[in-house]
Amino acid sequence: MSDWLVLVLAMLAACAVVIVITVLRHKRAPEDEDPNETPDVIEYMTMWIGVVYAIVLGLAIAGVWEARSSAQDYVQSEAQALHEISERVRVYPPEVRDRIRDDVNTYVGYVVHHEWKTMAHDERVTDRGTELLQKIRQDVTDYQPKNDFEAQAYQPLLDQITAADQARNARADSTGATMPPVVWWGLLTGALITIGMVFALQIRRTRRELVLAGLFSATIAFMLFLIWDFDAPYSRGIAVTAEPFMNLFPGITG
Repeated sequence: MSDWLVLVLAMLAACAVVIVITVLRHKRAPEDEDPNETPDVIEYMTMWIGVVYAIVLGLAIAGVWEARSSAQDYVQSEAQALHEISERVRVYPPEVRDRIRDDVNTYVGYVVHHEWKTMAHDERVTDRGTELLQKIRQDVTDYQPKNDFEAQAYQPLLDQITAADQARNARADSTGATMPPVVWWGLLTGALITIGMVFALQIRRTRRELVLAGLFSATIAFMLFLIWDFDAPYSRGIAVTAEPFMNLFPGITG
C-alpha cells in the first residue's frame, strides 16, 4: 500500500468518523436540547485548544522538514567531496589516479545501489560502505607526492576525504526517526482532544456544519501524515534520494 493511499484513507476515515458521530449524537440528543445554548467558556476553550494545537503542529512540521533538508544537504556534501577527490587526483601518476578513481566509483556505486536500500528498510548505513570509504582514505594518505605540484594537491585531497567522512557520519545519524515517541503521543492525543471539542460545541446535522467538521478533521489527518512522512528522511514517500551521487557520477555501476 502506497503512502499516498494511506493518506487518502486516513483523511476519509477522519471525515467519516466525525460525520457518523455527529449524526448519531444528533439522533440521540434530547428533544429540548438547544445547540445555541453552548456555554461561552466551552467556545473559548475550544478556540484556544485549536490555536495551541495548530502551533504545535506547525512546530512539528518545521522540525521534520528541517531534518529532511539537512539530510539532503549531507548527501549533497558527501557526493561533492567525492567528486572533488576524483577530479583533483588528475595531477597524480596514472596508476595512482586510476586506482583512486576506481575506488571512489566503487564506493558511490555501492552507496547508490546497495546501501540506500539498507537505509530505507533498516534505517542505518552498512559496515561495507564504511570499509570502502576507508579504502579511499588509505589510497590518498599512503601515496607520497613526488614533486611540489603533487604536494600542493595532497592536503586539499585530505580535506575532501575528511569532508566526505563527516558527511557520511551525518547521513548515518539522520537515517532514523526525528520525532521521539512521546511527541507522537502528544500529537495524536492533541488531535483527539481538538476534534473532540468540536462535539462539545453541539454542532447540528446541517450540510454546512458537517462539511466543515469533516474538512477540519481531514486537515489534521493530512498534517499528521506530513509529519510522519518527513519523520524518516530516507525511508518514506517524500524521501531523500541519491540523485546528487548520480548527477556527479553518471557512469557508476552496482
